[in-house]
Amino acid sequence: MLEFSLALAFHTLAAVVWVGGMFFAHIILRPALMEREPELRLTLWTRIFPRFFRWVWLSVITLLVTGYGVLLLGYRGGVTGGGPHIDIMQTTGLTMIALFAYLFFGPYRGFKTAMAAGDLPGAAIFHAKIRQIVMINLVLGVFTTCIGATGTLWAY
Repeated sequence: MLEFSLALAFHTLAAVVWVGGMFFAHIILRPALMEREPELRLTLWTRIFPRFFRWVWLSVITLLVTGYGVLLLGYRGGVTGGGPHIDIMQTTGLTMIALFAYLFFGPYRGFKTAMAAGDLPGAAIFHAKIRQIVMINLVLGVFTTCIGATGTLWAY
């Protein structure tokens, strides 16, 4: 039982890092940076994104390993033995991962290329796409967190 508890603890921490990071970046940091000149804003994002994305990749790996590890090791009857909240978390979680992978290998790559070339208008376009995807993932992440926190209580 200890291994399940540890896996769920790491699973929860990984979700908090990812969702909390998106909340901070989108709701707190972004509006504060809007008071700055576009060049400074975009330059700061070139320093913020790599740090945050390293943590997101670590969170994604941790979420997949701990989530499926617990299910495959037989927690509550295996992969098909969980309640509907498990299926919802898998669906929204995998959607979030797919959106993040698209963001990382698409718009973020374009953002880095545009910034390296000094193309601020181009970088701003890619940054707007990143912001849209982060907002979608933030909504999905908050929803998924609520499902994860309350799902085992649904039977009561």
